[in-house]
Amino acid sequence: MTPEHRYGEMTDAQVAEAIEAARRTLGRDLTILGHHYQRDEVIRHADYCGDSLDLSRRAAASHEARYIVFCGVHFMAETAAILCAPGQTVVQPVIEALCPMAALANAADTAEAYGALTAMWGDDVTPITYQNSAAAVKAFVGQHGGAVCTSSNAERLFRWGFGRTGHLLFLPDEHLGTNTALAMGIPRDEIGVWDYADPPDPASLAHCRVVVWNGYCYVHTTMTAEDVLRARKEYPGALVVVHPECPHEVVALADRAGSTTGIIEAVEAAPAGSTIVVGTEWHLVNRLAQEHPDKRVLPLRRVGCKTMGMTTARDLLSALDAIIAGTPHNIVTVDDDTAHWARVALERMLEA
Repeated sequence: MTPEHRYGEMTDAQVAEAIEAARRTLGRDLTILGHHYQRDEVIRHADYCGDSLDLSRRAAASHEARYIVFCGVHFMAETAAILCAPGQTVVQPVIEALCPMAALANAADTAEAYGALTAMWGDDVTPITYQNSAAAVKAFVGQHGGAVCTSSNAERLFRWGFGRTGHLLFLPDEHLGTNTALAMGIPRDEIGVWDYADPPDPASLAHCRVVVWNGYCYVHTTMTAEDVLRARKEYPGALVVVHPECPHEVVALADRAGSTTGIIEAVEAAPAGSTIVVGTEWHLVNRLAQEHPDKRVLPLRRVGCKTMGMTTARDLLSALDAIIAGTPHNIVTVDDDTAHWARVALERMLEA
Protein backbone atom coordinates (compact mmCIF):
# COMPACT_ATOMS: atom_id res chain seq x y z
CA MET A 1 0.00 0.00 0.00
CA THR A 2 1.43 3.37 -1.01
CA PRO A 3 1.78 6.22 1.52
CA GLU A 4 -0.93 8.11 -0.39
CA HIS A 5 -3.39 5.28 0.31
CA ARG A 6 -2.14 4.48 3.81
CA TYR A 7 -2.40 8.09 4.95
CA GLY A 8 -5.07 9.14 2.46
CA GLU A 9 -7.63 10.12 5.09
CA MET A 10 -5.18 12.40 6.91
CA THR A 11 -5.07 16.09 6.13
CA ASP A 12 -1.74 17.70 5.25
CA ALA A 13 -1.69 19.30 8.70
CA GLN A 14 -2.24 15.92 10.37
CA VAL A 15 0.59 14.41 8.34
CA ALA A 16 2.89 17.24 9.40
CA GLU A 17 1.90 16.76 13.05
CA ALA A 18 2.51 13.01 12.79
CA ILE A 19 5.98 13.57 11.32
CA GLU A 20 6.90 15.89 14.18
CA ALA A 21 5.56 13.35 16.70
CA ALA A 22 7.69 10.65 15.07
CA ARG A 23 10.73 12.91 15.24
CA ARG A 24 10.14 13.41 18.96
CA THR A 25 9.78 9.66 19.47
CA LEU A 26 13.05 8.92 17.68
CA GLY A 27 14.90 11.85 19.22
CA ARG A 28 18.66 11.72 18.76
CA ASP A 29 18.39 8.39 16.96
CA LEU A 30 17.19 10.30 13.88
CA THR A 31 18.68 12.84 11.48
CA ILE A 32 16.67 14.01 8.48
CA LEU A 33 18.65 15.50 5.61
CA GLY A 34 16.89 17.41 2.82
CA HIS A 35 18.23 18.77 -0.44
CA HIS A 36 17.25 22.30 -1.44
CA TYR A 37 15.27 20.98 -4.42
CA GLN A 38 12.83 19.00 -2.26
CA ARG A 39 9.21 20.03 -1.80
CA ASP A 40 8.49 22.58 0.95
CA GLU A 41 6.28 20.03 2.72
CA VAL A 42 9.39 17.83 3.15
CA ILE A 43 12.03 20.50 3.78
CA ARG A 44 10.09 21.91 6.73
CA HIS A 45 10.87 18.71 8.67
CA ALA A 46 14.58 18.42 7.80
CA ASP A 47 17.18 18.78 10.53
CA TYR A 48 19.60 20.00 7.88
CA CYS A 49 18.88 21.45 4.45
CA GLY A 50 21.68 21.99 1.98
CA ASP A 51 23.31 21.25 -1.34
CA SER A 52 25.15 18.01 -2.03
CA LEU A 53 28.41 19.25 -0.44
CA ASP A 54 26.67 20.50 2.71
CA LEU A 55 24.75 17.27 3.09
CA SER A 56 27.83 15.12 2.44
CA ARG A 57 29.50 16.86 5.37
CA ARG A 58 26.40 16.49 7.53
CA ALA A 59 26.18 12.78 6.76
CA ALA A 60 29.82 12.32 7.73
CA ALA A 61 29.28 14.24 10.98
CA SER A 62 25.98 12.65 12.08
CA HIS A 63 27.63 10.22 14.49
CA GLU A 64 24.84 10.07 17.10
CA ALA A 65 21.94 9.21 14.83
CA ARG A 66 21.12 5.54 14.35
CA TYR A 67 19.01 6.47 11.32
CA ILE A 68 19.78 9.00 8.61
CA VAL A 69 16.71 9.67 6.49
CA PHE A 70 17.84 11.28 3.24
CA CYS A 71 15.24 13.24 1.31
CA GLY A 72 16.86 13.66 -2.08
CA VAL A 73 17.87 11.39 -4.93
CA HIS A 74 19.65 8.06 -4.79
CA PHE A 75 23.28 9.10 -5.32
CA MET A 76 22.95 11.41 -2.30
CA ALA A 77 21.64 8.62 -0.08
CA GLU A 78 24.46 6.39 -1.37
CA THR A 79 26.98 9.04 -0.35
CA ALA A 80 25.48 9.16 3.13
CA ALA A 81 25.70 5.36 3.35
CA ILE A 82 29.36 5.51 2.31
CA LEU A 83 30.29 8.23 4.82
CA CYS A 84 28.22 7.21 7.84
CA ALA A 85 29.60 5.20 10.73
CA PRO A 86 29.16 1.44 11.20
CA GLY A 87 25.82 0.69 12.81
CA GLN A 88 24.04 3.63 11.19
CA THR A 89 21.23 3.02 8.72
CA VAL A 90 20.46 5.27 5.76
CA VAL A 91 16.86 5.36 4.54
CA GLN A 92 15.62 7.05 1.36
CA PRO A 93 11.84 7.62 1.60
CA VAL A 94 11.35 7.08 -2.15
CA ILE A 95 13.97 4.63 -3.36
CA GLU A 96 12.87 5.15 -6.99
CA ALA A 97 13.97 8.81 -6.89
CA LEU A 98 17.06 8.66 -9.09
CA CYS A 99 19.16 11.37 -10.75
CA PRO A 100 18.89 11.18 -14.56
CA MET A 101 22.34 12.77 -14.91
CA ALA A 102 23.96 10.17 -12.66
CA ALA A 103 22.43 7.45 -14.82
CA LEU A 104 24.37 8.74 -17.84
CA ALA A 105 27.68 7.34 -16.52
CA ASN A 106 28.42 3.85 -15.27
CA ALA A 107 31.64 2.22 -14.10
CA ALA A 108 32.12 0.19 -17.29
CA ASP A 109 31.87 3.20 -19.60
CA THR A 110 34.09 5.21 -17.24
CA ALA A 111 36.74 2.48 -17.35
CA GLU A 112 36.60 2.47 -21.15
CA ALA A 113 37.15 6.23 -21.35
CA TYR A 114 39.90 6.22 -18.74
CA GLY A 115 41.60 3.28 -20.43
CA ALA A 116 41.58 5.01 -23.81
CA LEU A 117 43.01 8.24 -22.39
CA THR A 118 45.70 6.53 -20.31
CA ALA A 119 46.72 4.49 -23.35
CA MET A 120 47.46 7.85 -24.98
CA TRP A 121 48.67 9.93 -21.99
CA GLY A 122 49.96 7.22 -19.66
CA ASP A 123 49.49 8.10 -15.98
CA ASP A 124 49.18 11.80 -16.80
CA VAL A 125 45.38 11.99 -16.34
CA THR A 126 43.33 12.40 -13.17
CA PRO A 127 39.66 11.36 -13.13
CA ILE A 128 37.24 13.63 -11.26
CA THR A 129 33.59 12.83 -10.88
CA TYR A 130 30.78 15.13 -9.92
CA GLN A 131 28.92 14.22 -6.75
CA ASN A 132 25.96 13.53 -9.06
CA SER A 133 27.25 10.07 -9.92
CA ALA A 134 26.72 6.49 -8.81
CA ALA A 135 28.79 4.96 -6.02
CA ALA A 136 30.45 2.58 -8.50
CA VAL A 137 31.71 5.52 -10.55
CA LYS A 138 33.00 7.27 -7.44
CA ALA A 139 34.77 4.03 -6.50
CA PHE A 140 36.45 3.74 -9.90
CA VAL A 141 37.64 7.33 -9.63
CA GLY A 142 38.92 6.80 -6.10
CA GLN A 143 40.77 3.64 -7.08
CA HIS A 144 42.50 5.48 -9.92
CA GLY A 145 43.81 8.45 -7.98
CA GLY A 146 40.89 10.80 -8.50
CA ALA A 147 38.33 12.65 -6.40
CA VAL A 148 34.72 13.74 -6.20
CA CYS A 149 33.65 17.38 -6.53
CA THR A 150 30.46 19.38 -6.23
CA SER A 151 29.39 22.53 -8.03
CA SER A 152 30.58 24.44 -4.95
CA ASN A 153 34.19 23.27 -5.19
CA ALA A 154 34.68 22.09 -8.78
CA GLU A 155 37.39 24.65 -9.55
CA ARG A 156 39.27 23.77 -6.37
CA LEU A 157 39.22 20.08 -7.28
CA PHE A 158 40.25 20.85 -10.86
CA ARG A 159 43.27 22.72 -9.51
CA TRP A 160 43.96 19.80 -7.18
CA GLY A 161 43.88 17.47 -10.18
CA PHE A 162 46.17 19.66 -12.24
CA GLY A 163 48.60 19.65 -9.34
CA ARG A 164 48.91 15.92 -9.92
CA THR A 165 48.69 15.48 -13.69
CA GLY A 166 48.52 17.46 -16.90
CA HIS A 167 45.09 16.20 -17.96
CA LEU A 168 41.66 15.69 -16.38
CA LEU A 169 38.76 13.40 -17.21
CA PHE A 170 35.59 14.93 -15.75
CA LEU A 171 32.21 13.22 -15.56
CA PRO A 172 29.28 13.06 -15.84
CA ASP A 173 28.23 16.71 -16.48
CA GLU A 174 29.63 18.28 -19.63
CA HIS A 175 28.44 21.77 -18.72
CA LEU A 176 29.84 21.99 -15.19
CA GLY A 177 33.14 20.64 -16.49
CA THR A 178 33.25 23.05 -19.41
CA ASN A 179 32.21 26.09 -17.36
CA THR A 180 34.79 25.27 -14.69
CA ALA A 181 37.62 24.82 -17.19
CA LEU A 182 36.75 28.04 -19.05
CA ALA A 183 36.57 29.99 -15.77
CA MET A 184 40.11 28.78 -15.05
CA GLY A 185 41.33 30.22 -18.35
CA ILE A 186 41.63 26.95 -20.24
CA PRO A 187 40.99 27.65 -23.94
CA ARG A 188 37.86 26.14 -25.45
CA ASP A 189 39.90 24.17 -27.98
CA GLU A 190 41.69 22.40 -25.10
CA ILE A 191 38.39 21.04 -23.76
CA GLY A 192 37.23 17.84 -25.42
CA VAL A 193 34.04 15.82 -25.07
CA TRP A 194 33.83 12.08 -24.46
CA ASP A 195 30.67 10.62 -26.00
CA TYR A 196 30.04 7.45 -24.01
CA ALA A 197 27.47 6.24 -26.60
CA ASP A 198 29.87 6.71 -29.51
CA PRO A 199 33.40 6.94 -28.11
CA PRO A 200 35.74 9.15 -30.14
CA ASP A 201 39.14 8.25 -31.47
CA PRO A 202 41.39 9.16 -28.51
CA ALA A 203 43.85 10.77 -30.92
CA SER A 204 41.22 13.44 -31.65
CA LEU A 205 41.53 14.50 -27.98
CA ALA A 206 45.34 14.46 -27.80
CA HIS A 207 45.53 18.28 -27.75
CA CYS A 208 43.04 18.61 -24.85
CA ARG A 209 43.83 19.28 -21.20
CA VAL A 210 40.30 18.52 -20.03
CA VAL A 211 37.96 15.84 -21.37
CA VAL A 212 34.36 16.17 -20.20
CA TRP A 213 31.65 13.51 -20.32
CA ASN A 214 28.65 14.43 -22.45
CA GLY A 215 26.14 14.07 -19.62
CA TYR A 216 23.78 16.82 -18.52
CA CYS A 217 21.05 17.91 -16.11
CA TYR A 218 17.75 18.06 -17.96
CA VAL A 219 16.54 20.87 -15.69
CA HIS A 220 19.45 23.22 -16.27
CA THR A 221 19.90 22.47 -19.98
CA THR A 222 16.37 23.70 -20.68
CA MET A 223 17.62 27.21 -19.85
CA THR A 224 18.83 29.19 -22.84
CA ALA A 225 20.65 32.37 -23.77
CA GLU A 226 17.31 33.67 -25.04
CA ASP A 227 15.88 33.25 -21.54
CA VAL A 228 18.62 35.49 -20.14
CA LEU A 229 18.14 38.11 -22.84
CA ARG A 230 14.39 38.11 -22.24
CA ALA A 231 14.91 38.53 -18.48
CA ARG A 232 17.27 41.47 -19.12
CA LYS A 233 14.60 43.11 -21.28
CA GLU A 234 11.70 42.47 -18.89
CA TYR A 235 13.59 43.32 -15.69
CA PRO A 236 16.22 45.98 -16.42
CA GLY A 237 18.85 46.08 -13.72
CA ALA A 238 17.99 42.63 -12.37
CA LEU A 239 20.74 40.37 -11.04
CA VAL A 240 20.84 37.15 -13.06
CA VAL A 241 22.30 34.18 -11.18
CA VAL A 242 22.45 30.70 -12.70
CA HIS A 243 23.70 27.24 -11.83
CA PRO A 244 26.94 26.11 -13.55
CA GLU A 245 25.14 23.04 -14.88
CA CYS A 246 23.57 25.45 -17.40
CA PRO A 247 25.11 25.59 -20.90
CA HIS A 248 28.05 27.97 -21.19
CA GLU A 249 26.16 30.49 -23.34
CA VAL A 250 23.73 30.94 -20.40
CA VAL A 251 26.53 31.24 -17.84
CA ALA A 252 28.38 33.74 -20.05
CA LEU A 253 25.36 36.06 -20.17
CA ALA A 254 24.52 35.80 -16.47
CA ASP A 255 25.94 38.10 -13.81
CA ARG A 256 27.00 35.16 -11.69
CA ALA A 257 27.08 31.36 -11.72
CA GLY A 258 27.02 29.39 -8.50
CA SER A 259 25.96 26.22 -6.73
CA THR A 260 22.64 26.08 -4.93
CA THR A 261 24.38 27.43 -1.83
CA GLY A 262 26.01 30.17 -3.92
CA ILE A 263 22.64 31.10 -5.39
CA ILE A 264 21.07 31.31 -1.94
CA GLU A 265 23.92 33.52 -0.72
CA ALA A 266 23.52 35.82 -3.75
CA VAL A 267 19.82 36.29 -3.00
CA GLU A 268 20.48 36.87 0.69
CA ALA A 269 23.18 39.47 -0.09
CA ALA A 270 21.05 41.44 -2.55
CA PRO A 271 19.61 44.67 -1.08
CA ALA A 272 15.91 45.05 -0.34
CA GLY A 273 13.95 45.97 -3.43
CA SER A 274 16.24 44.03 -5.74
CA THR A 275 15.06 41.82 -8.56
CA ILE A 276 16.98 38.56 -8.83
CA VAL A 277 16.37 36.18 -11.72
CA VAL A 278 17.52 32.68 -10.79
CA GLY A 279 18.37 29.91 -13.22
CA THR A 280 17.95 26.68 -11.27
CA GLU A 281 15.33 24.17 -10.10
CA TRP A 282 11.98 25.80 -9.42
CA HIS A 283 11.32 24.52 -5.88
CA LEU A 284 14.39 26.38 -4.62
CA VAL A 285 13.54 29.56 -6.54
CA ASN A 286 9.99 29.55 -5.21
CA ARG A 287 11.22 29.00 -1.64
CA LEU A 288 13.68 31.88 -1.96
CA ALA A 289 10.87 34.13 -3.17
CA GLN A 290 8.80 33.22 -0.11
CA GLU A 291 11.71 33.70 2.28
CA HIS A 292 12.63 37.14 0.87
CA PRO A 293 9.36 39.07 0.41
CA ASP A 294 11.34 42.33 0.38
CA LYS A 295 12.92 41.25 -2.92
CA ARG A 296 11.55 40.03 -6.22
CA VAL A 297 12.98 36.55 -6.86
CA LEU A 298 11.96 35.09 -10.21
CA PRO A 299 12.79 31.90 -12.12
CA LEU A 300 14.75 32.26 -15.33
CA ARG A 301 12.55 29.42 -16.53
CA ARG A 302 10.10 27.46 -14.38
CA VAL A 303 11.45 23.89 -14.47
CA GLY A 304 11.22 21.39 -11.63
CA CYS A 305 13.21 18.21 -11.11
CA LYS A 306 10.63 15.42 -11.33
CA THR A 307 12.66 12.93 -9.33
CA MET A 308 13.50 15.44 -6.58
CA GLY A 309 9.78 16.18 -6.42
CA MET A 310 8.79 12.52 -6.00
CA THR A 311 9.22 12.57 -2.21
CA THR A 312 6.17 13.81 -0.34
CA ALA A 313 5.49 14.41 3.34
CA ARG A 314 3.47 11.17 3.35
CA ASP A 315 6.53 9.28 2.06
CA LEU A 316 8.59 10.78 4.85
CA LEU A 317 5.97 9.81 7.43
CA SER A 318 5.87 6.26 6.05
CA ALA A 319 9.66 5.99 6.40
CA LEU A 320 9.58 7.26 10.00
CA ASP A 321 6.69 5.01 11.02
CA ALA A 322 8.56 1.99 9.63
CA ILE A 323 11.65 2.89 11.65
CA ILE A 324 9.60 3.25 14.84
CA ALA A 325 7.96 -0.13 14.13
CA GLY A 326 11.41 -1.73 13.83
CA THR A 327 10.93 -2.54 10.14
CA PRO A 328 12.73 0.25 8.25
CA HIS A 329 12.28 0.08 4.50
CA ASN A 330 14.13 1.57 1.53
CA ILE A 331 17.47 1.05 3.26
CA VAL A 332 20.39 2.23 1.10
CA THR A 333 23.54 0.12 1.25
CA VAL A 334 26.83 0.04 -0.67
CA ASP A 335 29.04 -3.05 -0.76
CA ASP A 336 32.27 -2.84 1.23
CA ASP A 337 34.73 -2.66 -1.68
CA THR A 338 32.74 -0.02 -3.55
CA ALA A 339 32.22 1.95 -0.35
CA HIS A 340 35.95 1.86 0.46
CA TRP A 341 37.10 3.34 -2.84
CA ALA A 342 34.19 5.76 -3.11
CA ARG A 343 35.03 6.98 0.38
CA VAL A 344 38.62 7.55 -0.74
CA ALA A 345 37.37 9.80 -3.56
CA LEU A 346 34.93 11.61 -1.26
CA GLU A 347 37.53 12.15 1.44
CA ARG A 348 39.88 13.68 -1.12
CA MET A 349 37.09 16.15 -1.90
CA LEU A 350 36.45 16.92 1.76
CA GLU A 351 40.18 17.35 2.44
CA ALA A 352 41.22 19.23 -0.71
